[in-house]
Amino acid sequence: MSRAATTSSRTNRTAVRRRYSLSSVLYPLFALLYLLCAHSAHAARIGDISETSLSTQALRFFTFQDPSVRYALLGSMLLGISCGLLGSFLVVRKMALVGDALSHAVLPGVALGFLWNMSKDPVAIFIGATLAGLLGAGAVHLIKQTTRLKEDTALGLVLASFFAVGICMVTMIQRLPTGNKSGIDKFLFGQAAAIGAADVQLMGVVTGLAVVVIAVFYKEFLVTSFDAGFARAVGLPVQAFHYGLMLLLAFAVVIALQAVGVVLVSAMLITPAAAAYLLTDRMHRMLLLAALFGMAAGALGAFLSFLGNNLPTGPFMVLAATTVFAAAFLFGPRHGVLARWWRQRSRAARIQRENTLKAIYHVLEARNFQGEGVSLRELAERRRETEEEIQAQAAALARHELATLPGEADALFLTPAGWQTACAIVRNHRLWELYLTHTAQIAADHVHEDAEKIEHVLGEDVVRELERRLNYATKDPHGKVIPAVPVTLESKPEATPGYGRG
Repeated sequence: MSRAATTSSRTNRTAVRRRYSLSSVLYPLFALLYLLCAHSAHAARIGDISETSLSTQALRFFTFQDPSVRYALLGSMLLGISCGLLGSFLVVRKMALVGDALSHAVLPGVALGFLWNMSKDPVAIFIGATLAGLLGAGAVHLIKQTTRLKEDTALGLVLASFFAVGICMVTMIQRLPTGNKSGIDKFLFGQAAAIGAADVQLMGVVTGLAVVVIAVFYKEFLVTSFDAGFARAVGLPVQAFHYGLMLLLAFAVVIALQAVGVVLVSAMLITPAAAAYLLTDRMHRMLLLAALFGMAAGALGAFLSFLGNNLPTGPFMVLAATTVFAAAFLFGPRHGVLARWWRQRSRAARIQRENTLKAIYHVLEARNFQGEGVSLRELAERRRETEEEIQAQAAALARHELATLPGEADALFLTPAGWQTACAIVRNHRLWELYLTHTAQIAADHVHEDAEKIEHVLGEDVVRELERRLNYATKDPHGKVIPAVPVTLESKPEATPGYGRG
């Protein structure tokens, strides 16, 4: 079998595994949702509860006795999944404003769907809102292609214009004889309690469609999202996938209107995906995390709104998603604020230890490596710091087993690990100085500051390459010998090949 065929086979197997990993989580969920939706008990609506204790309400929620609770919970979780999946592509494509524009552009379509038969028919409203959303997306594309305006300006124009038209139409509907009871105004801010069985079925169809399309065309969406130029070069229909994504996005926006409303639906599209983006660098993991975060936000929003009387579900969903994002922003293992702070603190402490070790080497070098210990006073003079500061640095070296400070003695003794680290730092510094003077033709008295910074980040591979390029030089531009590592503390400088007291 050829190498290309083997690579293609591996790629296909990887894609299949990723699809199965997504399906293994989502398919059992749909089965659970179906079972919950099939429950036939009857009770009050989610917002029309009596005054009871929080514990009683919580227990009542988890029994799933109320049809409105089941519908609100199922609908919120389904829209969380669809918004999380599709929002991930908006985040990586840097199209967050598109979701906001679409969510506002669908409002005229909602009003037209209601006027079709003067009722909140889910199918009619879905069709009208989807057409309005696609019309809004087309208007953005037309403005961008035929004028000098940028995409963000076109999105702002479409968002404001369509939303204004939608507000006028909703106001006109409410002035009709039966307008006050139409509930059309709930699409502005959402009302999960108004979700019925037909709405849940429509949400299930749209969510299932989104999952299937993303699973089947995962590789194509991945390539067109990250490198559209390469996708065109290999013959992929980039525009077709873009418009397909916009169509799915319009579907997701429409099914989310009933729960979170026009105003907040963009938050459900972006927030779970943004939280997932901070936690992983792999797209398939981001999709899975965003779907889970959206589903959790939907469930938590439905639960919290059930604890009180007439509490809004949509805002609680957005707040739950925002809490997840805040947790990822603060505590993310790689991109979280605390993780970055800890890495910076650890790096600063490591650099300080290495600078102390380098200073110890210089003290030993100044006295021709006679004796092994270095007094704290000598080190303080070399570092131009107080003895109290040097005492703290010596304690840090001792904690990391780089040096010892026996008893009440004021002398610091390097361990073998500390000696090798000191030699490595001095070697890195002097090699880099020599490289800059030889290759970049920089004066020898101008390379010290740059070497002070680079000495702490040079890896062994880079050092080996520098040594080869410099023909294994033994002295730096100032005439000082470049030490070689690894060496032992007991090794004499003169007896160690390639070792220098520099």
